[in-house]
Amino acid sequence: MPKAPADPNLTQAIELQRGAPRPSPVPTGLRTKLPLTHKPTSVLQWVRELAIVIVAALVLSLLIKTFVVQPFSIPSGSMQSTLEPGDRVLVSKLTPGVFDLRRGDVVVFSDPDNWLDQPPAKRSGVSGAVVSGLQFVGLYPAGDDHLIKRLIGLPGDKVACCDQQGRLTVNGVPLTEPYLYAGAAPSDERFSIVVPPGRIWVMGDHRNDSADSRAHDDGTGKTGSVPIDKVTGRAIGIIWPVGRGSWLSNYSTTFDKVPDR
Repeated sequence: MPKAPADPNLTQAIELQRGAPRPSPVPTGLRTKLPLTHKPTSVLQWVRELAIVIVAALVLSLLIKTFVVQPFSIPSGSMQSTLEPGDRVLVSKLTPGVFDLRRGDVVVFSDPDNWLDQPPAKRSGVSGAVVSGLQFVGLYPAGDDHLIKRLIGLPGDKVACCDQQGRLTVNGVPLTEPYLYAGAAPSDERFSIVVPPGRIWVMGDHRNDSADSRAHDDGTGKTGSVPIDKVTGRAIGIIWPVGRGSWLSNYSTTFDKVPDR
């Protein structure tokens, strides 16, 4: 009969019993280290990924600021008590454009014809460069060369002050204006104009403290009205301070009976 193959473990055990030398252990320094499955992320890779995230965020912010919304800071009290100096508002750039301007909208526009008493002071140094950069990408509120008022008259509208009760009228319809500053009259100046094509008539809610269309008009409606292409957008809400956060109404019921012309 063929012999069964010897069991190597049994053979080694017999040799050890007979005094055979034990196999020498492998020196620690000669042991092979297994490579790590996951290498730690290098500092360079981390910096590169961070830079990509920052650039992507800035590009996204720039696109949003250019086409969708942008923050603006309120510099004066001409829109009190709707807006207070220092308030920051979010302005939708979808109006005008995707959406039409409507009477009662609170609109932000660039200075149409030297309405500002003096040009805004230019920031200098590192801080000025940082602020300008943040404004460019929409992370810091603009406002130095912009104004904010309420839209009262659309192109073709006849805006006049005032009827026998001292109310402003648009296309012959007297307005009840709940947004006016407490105690302020609709207007201390009498006027009657027709808004030219492509332009709007704007007034502050604090009529006694607002250099608006009335202050810049020559009686024709041409010099006091604002070109629509100067309108940056419609203010939709207060975002700062947090305690004053709210949506801004266009008070549609104030103007719902005004007929179009």
